[in-house]
Amino acid sequence: MTAAARSIHRRPPADTPSGWVPRAEIMPMGAAETPDGVDWAVIGAGFTGLAAARRLAELNPGARIALIDAKPVGWGSSGRNAGFVIDLPHKFDLEHDDPERLRRVVRLNTAARDDLDRLVREHGIDCDWSRAGKLQAAIGASGSANMAVFARALDSIEQGYEMLDRAQVAAITGTAHYAGAIFTPGCMLMNPVRLVRGLASALPDNVALLDATQVTRIERRDGFALHLARPEGPRVLKAGRIVAAMNAFTPEFGWLRNRMVPVATFASLTRPLSDAELANYGGRLDWGLTPADPGGTTLRMARDRRLLVRNQYDYLGDYGASPRALDKVRRSHRLALARRFPALAEIPFESTWGGVCALTRNHVSYFGEMAPGVWGSSCHNGVGVARGTISGRLLAEAAHGQDSDLLSDMIAVSDMPVRNPPRPFVGLGVKARLRLAAWEARKEI
Repeated sequence: MTAAARSIHRRPPADTPSGWVPRAEIMPMGAAETPDGVDWAVIGAGFTGLAAARRLAELNPGARIALIDAKPVGWGSSGRNAGFVIDLPHKFDLEHDDPERLRRVVRLNTAARDDLDRLVREHGIDCDWSRAGKLQAAIGASGSANMAVFARALDSIEQGYEMLDRAQVAAITGTAHYAGAIFTPGCMLMNPVRLVRGLASALPDNVALLDATQVTRIERRDGFALHLARPEGPRVLKAGRIVAAMNAFTPEFGWLRNRMVPVATFASLTRPLSDAELANYGGRLDWGLTPADPGGTTLRMARDRRLLVRNQYDYLGDYGASPRALDKVRRSHRLALARRFPALAEIPFESTWGGVCALTRNHVSYFGEMAPGVWGSSCHNGVGVARGTISGRLLAEAAHGQDSDLLSDMIAVSDMPVRNPPRPFVGLGVKARLRLAAWEARKEI
């Protein structure tokens, strides 16, 4: 933000939230009153913002911190993911063959996983937290080739795994659709809405949560003046410094403009399986599977007997998906479910939704001070739960002048995203690339 003031006109759309909990549960949970001034304003109450606010409060118990989100906690992307806390290199990180870089990624993701594990236990957060591990599975030749790349990366950094054949995968998942999989034990599974809302309810006392609160304008005025649209009316909040934890919405605030690509992934959740359906299914409860080919289908069988199907990607320059687009996605998810579980082909989906993540054309994550007094992290490239959590913690520590091996790791694996072509060319290019990726992965979907 180079100007003295900037107005923010776009807010997250009032679209369908995730189906992890009933919609009525995703209600505002923050403070009824707005403080006059704070030392830190953290914008965005997802995994990054929650971790940043918590760590800022721990480092300086006398500091006043406001955590602000335009929607209720759990409505946005942090509540729309598939519920994996991934500890290993994933997707774009696997394009790097430098073992030291991969080790840094593992250290960062593992630290985030362990932080969340501790907080879930300390605060008794009821989110179906599970040490179930993760399957990375392949159907055909393209998936098997990608699975081999993953295995070589794990070998290069001496991470343990188990190779499973078709029968072993079927015994876990209840489907013989997969030729094989790599099982890694360090991934956690959870209900993301319940996790983020549990984390928000356990924030330190010096953090004021202001969700369902839109930032409409930011001015540089002896620090910052944030103009807020609150349920009780407009307010102005003075802040000494800012943590920007809005991910794909960061450019709307004037930072990292033309450097992010908002891409949505889509998921559907079934209703819980009946006893008879569970008998026909024949697999276990509580497992998660990601596709070896990034364009394939993610699956989860939750503890509560619901199946999640996630595939389809789209460029969303306006951040929201239309009902017509969700209908098309739902049909794709129905086909994917039927291929894997013919006996469950007609089980209803209770919810279908899209979740926007920020990607970059050079596949890098951003971390650091974006402008004087403004710290931010974004573009977590498919591992937002882990990378967002550790990024928020380390942003707070870096802003307080601390140093650590983990901070060195974060700086080493982060960079400046390259600029995008102007609209509409960026959207056309991304849509074309996504269609190509879907065609290449068609046998894995």
